[in-house]
Amino acid sequence: MQIISMKILIKNIKTIVQTNSAATGKISGSEMAKLPCIDNGWISTEGNIITGLGETKEGLHTESQFDHIINAAGQFAFPCWCDSHTHIIYEGSREDEFVDRIKGLTYEEIAKNGGGILNSAEKLNKASEDELFESARARIHEMAMNGTGAVEIKSGYGLSFEGEIKMLKVIQRLKHHTDMTIKATFLGAHAIPLRYKQNRQEYVDLIINEMLPFIGYEKLADYCDVFCDRGFFTPDETDSILKAAAKYGLIPKIHANELDYSGGIQIAVKNKALSVDHLEYTGEEEIKALLNSSTMPTLLPSTAFFLGLKYPPARKMIDAGLPIALASDYNPGSSPSGKMSFVLSLACLKMKMLPEEAINAATINSAYAMGISDSHGSIKTGGRANLFLTNPINHYNYIPYSFGSDLIQTVIIGGKLYRQQH
Repeated sequence: MQIISMKILIKNIKTIVQTNSAATGKISGSEMAKLPCIDNGWISTEGNIITGLGETKEGLHTESQFDHIINAAGQFAFPCWCDSHTHIIYEGSREDEFVDRIKGLTYEEIAKNGGGILNSAEKLNKASEDELFESARARIHEMAMNGTGAVEIKSGYGLSFEGEIKMLKVIQRLKHHTDMTIKATFLGAHAIPLRYKQNRQEYVDLIINEMLPFIGYEKLADYCDVFCDRGFFTPDETDSILKAAAKYGLIPKIHANELDYSGGIQIAVKNKALSVDHLEYTGEEEIKALLNSSTMPTLLPSTAFFLGLKYPPARKMIDAGLPIALASDYNPGSSPSGKMSFVLSLACLKMKMLPEEAINAATINSAYAMGISDSHGSIKTGGRANLFLTNPINHYNYIPYSFGSDLIQTVIIGGKLYRQQH
Protein backbone atom coordinates (compact mmCIF):
# COMPACT_ATOMS: atom_id res chain seq x y z
CA MET A 1 0.00 0.00 0.00
CA GLN A 2 1.21 3.52 -0.85
CA ILE A 3 -0.07 6.56 1.05
CA ILE A 4 0.49 9.95 -0.59
CA SER A 5 -1.02 13.40 0.16
CA MET A 6 -1.40 15.61 -2.90
CA LYS A 7 -3.55 17.53 -5.37
CA ILE A 8 -5.38 14.87 -7.36
CA LEU A 9 -7.35 14.95 -10.59
CA ILE A 10 -9.52 11.95 -11.45
CA LYS A 11 -10.62 12.12 -15.08
CA ASN A 12 -12.71 10.07 -17.51
CA ILE A 13 -14.83 8.66 -14.70
CA LYS A 14 -17.59 6.53 -16.19
CA THR A 15 -20.05 7.56 -13.44
CA ILE A 16 -19.76 9.61 -10.25
CA VAL A 17 -22.24 8.08 -7.80
CA GLN A 18 -24.02 9.95 -4.99
CA THR A 19 -23.64 13.63 -5.77
CA ASN A 20 -26.49 14.48 -3.39
CA SER A 21 -26.00 17.44 -1.09
CA ALA A 22 -29.34 17.26 0.74
CA ALA A 23 -29.79 20.24 3.04
CA THR A 24 -31.43 18.03 5.67
CA GLY A 25 -28.46 15.67 5.72
CA LYS A 26 -30.66 12.63 5.20
CA ILE A 27 -32.89 11.04 2.57
CA SER A 28 -36.26 9.52 3.48
CA GLY A 29 -39.02 7.35 2.05
CA SER A 30 -39.47 7.32 -1.72
CA GLU A 31 -36.56 9.76 -2.16
CA MET A 32 -34.21 6.96 -1.16
CA ALA A 33 -34.80 5.31 -4.54
CA LYS A 34 -33.20 8.33 -6.25
CA LEU A 35 -29.43 8.38 -6.63
CA PRO A 36 -27.93 11.48 -8.28
CA CYS A 37 -25.04 10.63 -10.60
CA ILE A 38 -22.80 12.35 -13.13
CA ASP A 39 -21.72 10.40 -16.20
CA ASN A 40 -18.37 10.94 -17.93
CA GLY A 41 -17.09 13.02 -15.07
CA TRP A 42 -14.07 14.39 -13.26
CA ILE A 43 -13.22 15.07 -9.60
CA SER A 44 -10.42 17.21 -8.19
CA THR A 45 -9.13 17.22 -4.62
CA GLU A 46 -6.65 19.30 -2.68
CA GLY A 47 -5.61 18.38 0.83
CA ASN A 48 -8.57 16.64 2.43
CA ILE A 49 -11.22 18.55 0.46
CA ILE A 50 -13.02 17.91 -2.84
CA THR A 51 -12.34 21.09 -4.83
CA GLY A 52 -14.50 20.36 -7.88
CA LEU A 53 -16.42 17.86 -9.95
CA GLY A 54 -18.55 17.80 -13.07
CA GLU A 55 -18.96 16.43 -16.54
CA THR A 56 -15.78 16.18 -18.55
CA LYS A 57 -16.99 18.75 -21.07
CA GLU A 58 -17.32 21.22 -18.17
CA GLY A 59 -13.91 20.66 -16.68
CA LEU A 60 -11.06 22.02 -18.77
CA HIS A 61 -8.04 21.49 -16.53
CA THR A 62 -4.39 22.33 -16.89
CA GLU A 63 -3.18 18.92 -15.84
CA SER A 64 0.24 20.21 -14.85
CA GLN A 65 -1.28 21.87 -11.75
CA PHE A 66 -1.98 18.43 -10.23
CA ASP A 67 0.47 16.23 -8.40
CA HIS A 68 -1.30 13.05 -9.49
CA ILE A 69 -3.73 12.24 -12.26
CA ILE A 70 -5.90 9.12 -12.33
CA ASN A 71 -7.46 7.98 -15.57
CA ALA A 72 -10.64 6.27 -14.36
CA ALA A 73 -11.93 5.10 -17.73
CA GLY A 74 -14.71 2.54 -17.21
CA GLN A 75 -14.66 3.06 -13.44
CA PHE A 76 -17.30 4.28 -10.99
CA ALA A 77 -16.49 6.80 -8.25
CA PHE A 78 -18.34 6.40 -4.93
CA PRO A 79 -18.15 8.36 -1.70
CA CYS A 80 -16.51 6.18 0.93
CA TRP A 81 -18.92 4.18 3.04
CA CYS A 82 -19.77 5.60 6.46
CA ASP A 83 -20.02 2.76 8.98
CA SER A 84 -21.99 4.21 11.88
CA HIS A 85 -22.08 1.16 14.18
CA THR A 86 -19.01 -0.93 15.03
CA HIS A 87 -17.32 -2.58 18.03
CA ILE A 88 -13.83 -3.02 16.57
CA ILE A 89 -11.84 -2.70 19.80
CA TYR A 90 -11.69 -6.20 21.19
CA GLU A 91 -9.28 -8.94 22.14
CA GLY A 92 -9.39 -12.41 20.64
CA SER A 93 -12.28 -13.94 18.74
CA ARG A 94 -15.38 -16.04 19.47
CA GLU A 95 -15.43 -18.82 16.91
CA ASP A 96 -16.26 -21.27 19.72
CA GLU A 97 -19.64 -19.53 20.09
CA PHE A 98 -20.04 -19.73 16.32
CA VAL A 99 -19.92 -23.52 16.69
CA ASP A 100 -22.29 -23.38 19.70
CA ARG A 101 -24.88 -21.63 17.56
CA ILE A 102 -24.47 -24.23 14.83
CA LYS A 103 -25.25 -26.82 17.51
CA GLY A 104 -28.45 -24.98 18.40
CA LEU A 105 -27.70 -22.56 21.23
CA THR A 106 -29.29 -19.13 20.90
CA TYR A 107 -27.52 -15.78 21.32
CA GLU A 108 -29.31 -15.29 24.66
CA GLU A 109 -28.42 -18.80 25.90
CA ILE A 110 -24.76 -18.21 25.10
CA ALA A 111 -24.90 -14.88 26.97
CA LYS A 112 -26.50 -16.50 30.04
CA ASN A 113 -23.64 -19.03 30.12
CA GLY A 114 -21.09 -16.23 30.37
CA GLY A 115 -20.44 -16.02 26.64
CA GLY A 116 -21.23 -13.24 24.24
CA ILE A 117 -20.47 -9.72 25.43
CA LEU A 118 -19.27 -11.01 28.82
CA ASN A 119 -16.79 -13.31 27.07
CA SER A 120 -15.31 -10.37 25.18
CA ALA A 121 -15.27 -8.27 28.35
CA GLU A 122 -13.19 -10.86 30.19
CA LYS A 123 -10.65 -10.99 27.36
CA LEU A 124 -10.52 -7.22 26.93
CA ASN A 125 -9.86 -6.49 30.57
CA LYS A 126 -6.79 -8.75 30.42
CA ALA A 127 -5.39 -6.99 27.35
CA SER A 128 -3.15 -3.92 27.42
CA GLU A 129 -4.07 -0.62 25.80
CA ASP A 130 -1.23 -1.10 23.30
CA GLU A 131 -2.46 -4.56 22.31
CA LEU A 132 -5.99 -3.25 21.76
CA PHE A 133 -4.71 -0.29 19.76
CA GLU A 134 -2.63 -2.41 17.39
CA SER A 135 -5.42 -4.92 16.68
CA ALA A 136 -7.99 -2.16 16.17
CA ARG A 137 -5.64 -0.26 13.85
CA ALA A 138 -5.34 -3.39 11.71
CA ARG A 139 -9.14 -3.57 11.47
CA ILE A 140 -9.27 0.12 10.52
CA HIS A 141 -6.84 -0.60 7.69
CA GLU A 142 -8.92 -3.58 6.55
CA MET A 143 -12.07 -1.45 6.50
CA ALA A 144 -10.33 1.35 4.59
CA MET A 145 -9.20 -1.07 1.91
CA ASN A 146 -12.85 -2.09 1.52
CA GLY A 147 -13.99 1.49 0.96
CA THR A 148 -14.96 2.72 4.43
CA GLY A 149 -13.83 6.27 5.18
CA ALA A 150 -15.68 7.07 8.41
CA VAL A 151 -16.49 4.84 11.36
CA GLU A 152 -18.21 5.06 14.71
CA ILE A 153 -16.49 2.89 17.33
CA LYS A 154 -18.29 1.88 20.51
CA SER A 155 -16.86 0.82 23.84
CA GLY A 156 -18.83 -1.76 25.80
CA TYR A 157 -16.45 -4.70 26.24
CA GLY A 158 -14.92 -3.26 29.39
CA LEU A 159 -18.02 -3.29 31.61
CA SER A 160 -15.90 -1.76 34.38
CA PHE A 161 -14.62 1.74 34.99
CA GLU A 162 -11.07 0.80 34.03
CA GLY A 163 -12.04 -1.31 31.02
CA GLU A 164 -14.41 1.24 29.50
CA ILE A 165 -11.94 4.11 29.92
CA LYS A 166 -9.20 1.96 28.39
CA MET A 167 -11.35 1.35 25.31
CA LEU A 168 -12.23 5.03 24.91
CA LYS A 169 -8.55 5.99 25.19
CA VAL A 170 -7.76 3.53 22.41
CA ILE A 171 -10.39 5.22 20.22
CA GLN A 172 -8.77 8.60 20.92
CA ARG A 173 -5.39 7.20 19.87
CA LEU A 174 -6.90 5.83 16.67
CA LYS A 175 -8.28 9.27 15.85
CA HIS A 176 -4.71 10.59 15.83
CA HIS A 177 -3.16 7.70 13.89
CA THR A 178 -5.45 7.31 10.89
CA ASP A 179 -6.91 9.47 8.14
CA MET A 180 -10.29 7.83 8.67
CA THR A 181 -12.94 9.97 10.38
CA ILE A 182 -13.74 8.35 13.75
CA LYS A 183 -16.54 9.00 16.23
CA ALA A 184 -16.38 7.57 19.77
CA THR A 185 -19.38 6.12 21.61
CA PHE A 186 -19.51 5.19 25.28
CA LEU A 187 -21.46 1.92 25.63
CA GLY A 188 -20.85 0.98 29.25
CA ALA A 189 -24.50 -0.13 29.27
CA HIS A 190 -23.81 -2.99 26.85
CA ALA A 191 -24.60 -5.79 29.33
CA ILE A 192 -24.89 -6.32 33.08
CA PRO A 193 -21.57 -7.76 34.38
CA LEU A 194 -21.90 -11.05 36.26
CA ARG A 195 -20.89 -9.50 39.59
CA TYR A 196 -23.86 -7.12 39.36
CA LYS A 197 -26.48 -9.65 38.30
CA GLN A 198 -28.12 -9.56 41.73
CA ASN A 199 -27.95 -5.77 41.95
CA ARG A 200 -28.49 -4.23 38.53
CA GLN A 201 -29.03 -0.76 39.99
CA GLU A 202 -25.53 -0.76 41.44
CA TYR A 203 -24.07 -1.07 37.93
CA VAL A 204 -26.42 1.59 36.54
CA ASP A 205 -25.31 3.87 39.38
CA LEU A 206 -21.65 3.15 38.54
CA ILE A 207 -22.27 4.25 34.95
CA ILE A 208 -24.15 7.40 35.98
CA ASN A 209 -22.13 8.50 39.00
CA GLU A 210 -18.57 7.47 38.09
CA MET A 211 -18.10 6.59 34.42
CA LEU A 212 -20.09 9.40 32.81
CA PRO A 213 -18.60 12.27 34.87
CA PHE A 214 -15.05 11.12 34.09
CA ILE A 215 -15.79 10.57 30.38
CA GLY A 216 -17.49 13.95 30.14
CA TYR A 217 -14.66 15.78 31.92
CA GLU A 218 -11.96 14.09 29.81
CA LYS A 219 -14.03 14.46 26.59
CA LEU A 220 -13.47 10.81 25.70
CA ALA A 221 -16.72 10.24 23.77
CA ASP A 222 -19.06 11.92 21.32
CA TYR A 223 -22.09 9.73 22.02
CA CYS A 224 -23.62 7.56 24.74
CA ASP A 225 -25.32 4.29 23.77
CA VAL A 226 -27.40 1.76 25.73
CA PHE A 227 -28.44 -1.79 24.77
CA CYS A 228 -32.18 -1.56 25.49
CA ASP A 229 -33.54 -5.03 24.82
CA ARG A 230 -34.86 -8.18 26.40
CA GLY A 231 -32.28 -9.55 28.84
CA PHE A 232 -30.20 -6.37 28.80
CA PHE A 233 -31.26 -2.85 29.92
CA THR A 234 -34.86 -1.81 30.56
CA PRO A 235 -36.46 1.32 29.07
CA ASP A 236 -36.35 3.02 32.49
CA GLU A 237 -32.67 2.18 32.98
CA THR A 238 -31.95 3.38 29.45
CA ASP A 239 -33.80 6.62 30.01
CA SER A 240 -31.92 7.39 33.23
CA ILE A 241 -28.51 6.68 31.65
CA LEU A 242 -29.18 8.81 28.57
CA LYS A 243 -30.51 11.70 30.64
CA ALA A 244 -27.36 11.57 32.79
CA ALA A 245 -25.16 11.44 29.66
CA ALA A 246 -26.87 14.51 28.21
CA LYS A 247 -25.60 16.55 31.17
CA TYR A 248 -22.08 15.96 29.87
CA GLY A 249 -22.89 16.80 26.26
CA LEU A 250 -22.99 13.17 25.08
CA ILE A 251 -25.51 12.72 22.26
CA PRO A 252 -27.85 9.71 22.77
CA LYS A 253 -27.83 6.53 20.67
CA ILE A 254 -29.56 3.23 21.37
CA HIS A 255 -29.27 -0.47 20.51
CA ALA A 256 -32.92 -1.56 20.44
CA ASN A 257 -35.44 -4.20 19.39
CA GLU A 258 -32.89 -6.75 18.19
CA LEU A 259 -34.38 -9.57 20.27
CA ASP A 260 -37.93 -8.37 20.97
CA TYR A 261 -40.24 -5.37 21.13
CA SER A 262 -38.35 -3.63 23.93
CA GLY A 263 -39.68 -0.08 24.00
CA GLY A 264 -36.20 1.06 23.03
CA ILE A 265 -37.30 2.84 19.88
CA GLN A 266 -39.77 4.97 21.80
CA ILE A 267 -37.12 5.79 24.43
CA ALA A 268 -34.70 6.74 21.64
CA VAL A 269 -37.22 9.18 20.16
CA LYS A 270 -38.08 10.56 23.62
CA ASN A 271 -34.40 11.34 24.22
CA LYS A 272 -33.86 12.73 20.70
CA ALA A 273 -31.29 10.04 19.94
CA LEU A 274 -29.24 10.60 16.80
CA SER A 275 -29.80 6.98 15.80
CA VAL A 276 -31.52 3.83 17.00
CA ASP A 277 -29.90 0.63 15.76
CA HIS A 278 -30.76 -3.04 15.01
CA LEU A 279 -34.61 -2.84 14.87
CA GLU A 280 -35.39 -6.41 13.87
CA TYR A 281 -38.65 -5.99 15.82
CA THR A 282 -40.29 -2.88 14.39
CA GLY A 283 -44.06 -2.55 14.15
CA GLU A 284 -46.62 0.16 13.46
CA GLU A 285 -46.12 1.90 16.82
CA GLU A 286 -42.36 2.05 16.37
CA ILE A 287 -42.67 3.36 12.81
CA LYS A 288 -45.12 6.03 13.92
CA ALA A 289 -42.75 7.17 16.68
CA LEU A 290 -39.82 7.38 14.26
CA LEU A 291 -41.79 9.30 11.63
CA ASN A 292 -42.21 12.20 14.03
CA SER A 293 -38.55 12.36 15.00
CA SER A 294 -35.05 13.28 13.84
CA THR A 295 -33.72 9.84 14.92
CA MET A 296 -32.11 7.76 12.17
CA PRO A 297 -33.18 4.08 12.06
CA THR A 298 -29.97 2.12 11.46
CA LEU A 299 -30.16 -1.47 10.26
CA LEU A 300 -27.41 -4.09 10.68
CA PRO A 301 -28.31 -6.95 8.34
CA SER A 302 -25.01 -8.81 8.70
CA THR A 303 -25.88 -9.37 12.38
CA ALA A 304 -29.23 -10.93 11.46
CA PHE A 305 -27.37 -12.98 8.83
CA PHE A 306 -24.71 -14.24 11.24
CA LEU A 307 -27.03 -14.96 14.17
CA GLY A 308 -29.90 -16.35 12.10
CA LEU A 309 -32.30 -13.66 13.30
CA LYS A 310 -35.20 -12.27 11.33
CA TYR A 311 -34.30 -9.22 9.27
CA PRO A 312 -35.61 -5.73 10.06
CA PRO A 313 -38.65 -4.71 7.97
CA ALA A 314 -36.73 -2.21 5.84
CA ARG A 315 -39.23 -2.26 2.99
CA LYS A 316 -42.13 -1.45 5.32
CA MET A 317 -40.13 1.31 6.98
CA ILE A 318 -39.10 3.01 3.75
CA ASP A 319 -42.58 2.71 2.25
CA ALA A 320 -43.93 4.42 5.38
CA GLY A 321 -41.64 7.38 4.69
CA LEU A 322 -38.72 6.67 7.00
CA PRO A 323 -35.03 7.13 6.23
CA ILE A 324 -32.76 4.10 6.68
CA ALA A 325 -29.04 3.89 7.43
CA LEU A 326 -26.91 0.76 7.08
CA ALA A 327 -23.89 -0.26 9.16
CA SER A 328 -21.75 -3.35 9.67
CA ASP A 329 -21.89 -3.89 13.45
CA TYR A 330 -18.32 -5.22 13.08
CA ASN A 331 -17.68 -7.15 16.31
CA PRO A 332 -16.24 -10.54 17.35
CA GLY A 333 -19.49 -12.25 18.31
CA SER A 334 -22.36 -11.36 16.02
CA SER A 335 -20.86 -9.72 12.93
CA PRO A 336 -17.13 -10.41 12.51
CA SER A 337 -16.81 -8.40 9.30
CA GLY A 338 -16.65 -4.73 8.36
CA LYS A 339 -17.13 -5.22 4.63
CA MET A 340 -19.85 -2.72 3.78
CA SER A 341 -20.37 -3.97 0.22
CA PHE A 342 -21.64 -7.25 1.71
CA VAL A 343 -23.96 -5.28 4.00
CA LEU A 344 -25.43 -3.70 0.85
CA SER A 345 -25.86 -7.13 -0.72
CA LEU A 346 -27.77 -8.36 2.33
CA ALA A 347 -29.91 -5.21 2.36
CA CYS A 348 -30.94 -5.87 -1.23
CA LEU A 349 -31.32 -9.65 -1.02
CA LYS A 350 -32.81 -10.07 2.45
CA MET A 351 -34.55 -6.75 3.12
CA LYS A 352 -35.66 -6.00 -0.46
CA MET A 353 -33.99 -2.63 -0.60
CA LEU A 354 -33.23 -1.30 -4.07
CA PRO A 355 -29.53 -0.77 -4.82
CA GLU A 356 -30.14 2.99 -4.85
CA GLU A 357 -31.74 2.78 -1.40
CA ALA A 358 -28.89 0.68 -0.05
CA ILE A 359 -26.25 3.07 -1.42
CA ASN A 360 -28.05 6.08 0.07
CA ALA A 361 -28.35 4.19 3.37
CA ALA A 362 -24.61 3.39 3.50
CA THR A 363 -23.43 6.86 2.50
CA ILE A 364 -25.41 10.03 3.23
CA ASN A 365 -27.83 8.47 5.75
CA SER A 366 -25.12 6.64 7.66
CA ALA A 367 -23.14 9.89 7.69
CA TYR A 368 -26.20 11.53 9.27
CA ALA A 369 -26.22 8.77 11.90
CA MET A 370 -22.67 9.88 12.79
CA GLY A 371 -23.47 13.59 12.73
CA ILE A 372 -21.17 14.27 9.74
CA SER A 373 -23.48 14.41 6.70
CA ASP A 374 -22.49 18.03 6.05
CA SER A 375 -19.05 16.82 4.91
CA HIS A 376 -19.27 13.04 4.40
CA GLY A 377 -21.45 10.56 2.55
CA SER A 378 -21.63 12.29 -0.82
CA ILE A 379 -19.27 13.61 -3.48
CA LYS A 380 -19.63 17.38 -3.52
CA THR A 381 -17.45 20.46 -3.77
CA GLY A 382 -16.25 21.37 -0.29
CA GLY A 383 -16.90 17.89 1.07
CA ARG A 384 -14.24 15.67 2.56
CA ALA A 385 -12.07 13.91 -0.01
CA ASN A 386 -13.21 10.39 0.93
CA LEU A 387 -13.99 8.33 -2.14
CA PHE A 388 -13.18 5.11 -3.91
CA LEU A 389 -12.89 3.97 -7.50
CA THR A 390 -14.14 0.59 -8.65
CA ASN A 391 -12.68 -1.72 -11.21
CA PRO A 392 -14.31 -1.17 -14.61
CA ILE A 393 -17.99 -2.20 -14.20
CA ASN A 394 -21.20 -1.60 -16.15
CA HIS A 395 -23.49 -0.26 -13.44
CA TYR A 396 -23.54 0.58 -9.73
CA ASN A 397 -25.98 -2.32 -9.26
CA TYR A 398 -22.97 -4.57 -9.74
CA ILE A 399 -21.68 -3.65 -6.24
CA PRO A 400 -24.47 -5.43 -4.27
CA TYR A 401 -24.93 -8.02 -7.04
CA SER A 402 -21.36 -9.33 -6.99
CA PHE A 403 -21.29 -9.95 -3.24
CA GLY A 404 -18.11 -12.03 -3.13
CA SER A 405 -15.90 -9.91 -5.38
CA ASP A 406 -13.32 -7.30 -4.46
CA LEU A 407 -14.32 -4.52 -6.84
CA ILE A 408 -12.39 -1.61 -5.34
CA GLN A 409 -9.25 -0.48 -7.11
CA THR A 410 -8.38 2.81 -5.40
CA VAL A 411 -9.37 4.42 -2.12
CA ILE A 412 -8.82 8.08 -1.20
CA ILE A 413 -9.32 9.02 2.46
CA GLY A 414 -8.74 12.54 3.71
CA GLY A 415 -7.18 13.40 0.35
CA LYS A 416 -4.54 10.70 0.67
CA LEU A 417 -4.27 8.07 -2.00
CA TYR A 418 -4.51 4.47 -0.81
CA ARG A 419 -3.76 2.01 -3.60
CA GLN A 420 -3.78 -1.75 -3.17
CA GLN A 421 -0.94 -3.50 -4.90
CA HIS A 422 -1.90 -6.45 -7.08
